[in-house]
Amino acid sequence: MHALRPLLRKSLFNLFAATLACAALIAPRAASAEALLLIEADSGKVLQAENATIPWYPASVTKIMTAYVTLKAVKDGKLTLDTLLTVSPTAASQSPSKMGFRPGTQLTVDNALKMMMVKSANDMAVVLAEGVGGSIDGFSAMMNDTAQKLGMTQTSYVNPNGLPADGQITSARDLGILARSFLRDLPEYEYFVHIPAIRFGKRVTGNFNKLIGRYPGADGFKTGFICASGYNLVASATRNGRRLIAVVLGSSSGTARAVKAAQLLERGFSQDNLTWLRPSLGTVDKLVPVDASPPNLRDDMCGGHRKRPASDDDDALIASNASGSASATGGEAQVTFFTAGLQPPLMKASELMASAPAPAEPVVVYTGPTRTGTALIAAVAADADQQTTPKPRGKKSRVARKPDAADTPADKPKDARTASAKPDAAKPDAKKDAKTAAAKPAGTKHAAVKPDAAAKPAAGAEQAAKPAKPKAATKPAAKPANNG
Repeated sequence: MHALRPLLRKSLFNLFAATLACAALIAPRAASAEALLLIEADSGKVLQAENATIPWYPASVTKIMTAYVTLKAVKDGKLTLDTLLTVSPTAASQSPSKMGFRPGTQLTVDNALKMMMVKSANDMAVVLAEGVGGSIDGFSAMMNDTAQKLGMTQTSYVNPNGLPADGQITSARDLGILARSFLRDLPEYEYFVHIPAIRFGKRVTGNFNKLIGRYPGADGFKTGFICASGYNLVASATRNGRRLIAVVLGSSSGTARAVKAAQLLERGFSQDNLTWLRPSLGTVDKLVPVDASPPNLRDDMCGGHRKRPASDDDDALIASNASGSASATGGEAQVTFFTAGLQPPLMKASELMASAPAPAEPVVVYTGPTRTGTALIAAVAADADQQTTPKPRGKKSRVARKPDAADTPADKPKDARTASAKPDAAKPDAKKDAKTAAAKPAGTKHAAVKPDAAAKPAAGAEQAAKPAKPKAATKPAAKPANNG
């Protein structure tokens, strides 16, 4: 019997290799570039890696580092979660997604972190950066210093929120290292990466990480999107005391990245009995970096072929029709193979991501100092009273909401886009006297501010005012989109 074991192992290995080869032929990879990584959180052992050391634009997964640096400062006693920070004009001017607070508004480190990690608020990232590092440049230097200390040799930062910038670069490898470091170094603050939803005043915003509340055991981290990077996601999950981290960069939609991450995690949790068949890939820090420029996916992600402007709030489900997509079909075929005879999958990853998240009480966030009891109730009520009621969806309302419709290009100020819409808004008043006509653009400009607050929280919407004016719908497609 012992003599037959080597032969049996060889036969099983050949069968295993043949099955994977067939799957690759039946379900070819998607045309767009994509980087994938799956590691064990405790050991750093690499379970799967594809393009994991190719440089990539991080988009809003940058905010994992922003949170790490901020919380490390809290842990070191340099400030507290109750420290009050002030929204500066620079923070208020950031492109969406954002909370949209006026300059001078104050809020705690705790609330700014929750808003940044759940809503992916770009203005809150700058508030934290200025509060901890004194300025965006000062905080970016702290981020880069931290990255080097952690061994993130392919990473550089120029801002705390991941908005488009040539020097803002990372890799799946480095993001895996960062996620492991967060869990290892800041276990007491881990809850910031798996808050299911926040409630600000009357509005609730769900976490854009679709695995939270859907994938069994999901417990972190962060999404991101700009046109150049595609749809990014760092995700973690724990089962039977074993925690895995999946990194997906360059997916074609918000749902596609969640499905891919769920597939990676499912394979990892299901491969325990087959690890002896696979060659060792070492640990994440030993992966060899590739010296190359990051791929620019702007044309694929935001080209004119898209029916609507791309954004991090992309609910288009893949594999939801009869034919399905190549990437989803191939991935789920492999998941079925790995789980056969070990544990039956509850449902396909695409079906899981299409389902409603498990009910969860949103975490209350608010402006001003830390409050409890009746004072907290009063603060929440005050924030709710200041929120603007959305206007009827008329022509002027759509024009005013355009800056938040989908990722505002970083190289084109928001005002430039609304300016192009002002003449349309002013047309009905063309016959008025010169004094009235001169006052009209100011009214239109004022209207553009209100929907920014109104668009904050549509649950699960990182760019809340997604509907765009038809004739302007393709504007963001040709330029790099804002992150989330």
